Parts: sequence; C-alpha cells; structure tokens
Amino acid sequence: MRRTPWLAWVMAISALSPIGRAQRVFLGFDKNDYPGDSAMLQLHDTYRYTSYWLNNPPGLDHNPWAGKRAFIEKQGFGFLVLFNGRLSTELQGKDATAFGNQDGNAAVDSAIREGFPRTVRIFLDQEQGGRLLPNQIGYLMAWIEAVRRRGARAGVYCSGIDVADGGSRINTAENIQMLEGEESKPSEIPGPRLALWVANDQCPPAPGCTSTDLQPKIGARLKDTSQIAVWQYAQSPRRAQFSASCPKNAALDGNCYAPGLPHSPASFIDLDVATSPDPSEGR
Repeated sequence: MRRTPWLAWVMAISALSPIGRAQRVFLGFDKNDYPGDSAMLQLHDTYRYTSYWLNNPPGLDHNPWAGKRAFIEKQGFGFLVLFNGRLSTELQGKDATAFGNQDGNAAVDSAIREGFPRTVRIFLDQEQGGRLLPNQIGYLMAWIEAVRRRGARAGVYCSGIDVADGGSRINTAENIQMLEGEESKPSEIPGPRLALWVANDQCPPAPGCTSTDLQPKIGARLKDTSQIAVWQYAQSPRRAQFSASCPKNAALDGNCYAPGLPHSPASFIDLDVATSPDPSEGR
C-alpha cells in the first residue's frame, strides 16, 4: 500500500470507497500455501495479520495451515480466517442450500479444532466474480446462516471489480449487498453484520506490490462501505488483465514478494489492508 502518487490517484477517482476514513490501517497478507515457520518469523516485521485456511486452499489437496494457529499467534499475528467454498460447477444439479449448511458447520468445527474463539469471523472464499448465480446464492446464504447459528461471525471474500451485467456493470461485493438488502432475507439468524473482504487489484485504485503509505481505499462501487473489513489490493502473480497500469513494482515473474525475504515460493504473497490488526478477531 502506497504513496504520494497513490494519494493523487485516490483524489482523482470519484468512485473510490473508504474502508474507514481517517482511521489507522494495518497491513496483512494472504497465501494459499503456508510460508513456513522461519518465513513467518520474518513476515511479522512488516505484516500484522495473515490468512489462515480452515480447509484445503484452492489448488491444494491438503491444508498446510492446519495445526499452525498457536505458533502463528505466538509470533503476534492477527488472523484472516478462510474457508474455501464451492464453485458454481460443483453446485450444478445439487442441493446448494444443503451444501452451504454442511460447509458452514464444517467451517465452525474446523475453527474450534484449530483453537479459535467460538465468535471468530470466518470468511467464505467466493472466488468467482460478477453477479452470483442462483445456486451460488443458495449456497452462500445457507453457509452464512449455519456459521451464525453456531455463534461465529460470517464474512465473504469476494471481487470488487466491475464486470458486464446485461446493459450495466456489477461487482460481486455489490451483488452481495443487494442480496442482504432484499426484504425477505434467506438468512434470519441474528448475529453480527456480514463483513466483506473485497479483492480489487486494478491500478488505479490499487498501488501494486507495495507495503508503505497505504490508504484505506478499495475502489469498488458500493452502497455501504462500512461493511468492508479488508481490501486485497495485490495478487501474486499479477493478473495481466488488471495490472497493465500498475506501477512497475512487481518482480520480473509478476509476483509480490515480502520485503526482506529471498524470492522463493515461500515468500510471494497477496497483499491486504484493513482497519484492524486482527480482522477475524481470532486471537
């Protein structure tokens, strides 16, 4: 997160949305594979919180984070607790609501096994962007309801990048807010408000692979920005379709590497900014 030119970009973009104006912000990172204990020791020099998967991360057939919570907390990290949700193709022809309920309970069970507080905020990883399909909506809302029923807090990791939607444009974070605002909500279980972890690595508003002088701006067109807990502003490797205008601050291979660490599979990361050093309240 960035700089004086970054501030100039922010002021020039009328659609920018604040996570929390005039609030202190905290840097964090997320990564599918566990960086390793030695890397985690050095990562805390720059980052205040880390992702923590409760099930197999995307692309992996095991969960390398399992059993690491106590070590990570001892190093002083806060947490972004994640549960890998199901893709639309996995829900086709299935009972999406039943899967959502099953996975919501599995997320809470895993969080408890890992030693997180029962009120921890768990973010559902909603990888696919744009307007959600009916089976995705059924899954998402059932997952949220199951998590809340167990006394935990619910959040969603989702895209804040606009895509074509008929004659207009929409982003997933905006779509989720619309669903929450409908008169007959799929979820009637009371609990803390749904938190959004919004991914938008377009430059601008994103500043590319930097970890200095960041501001809490996410660039997504949202009706209510107070719901946003975290902004993921850079991914490794950079996505070419969104990074053409990014500062030349990525490595030659397109990855964002943690400061002070040799470039290796353990040290490339996705970058986040939040108004809390422990967005999942997992300590």
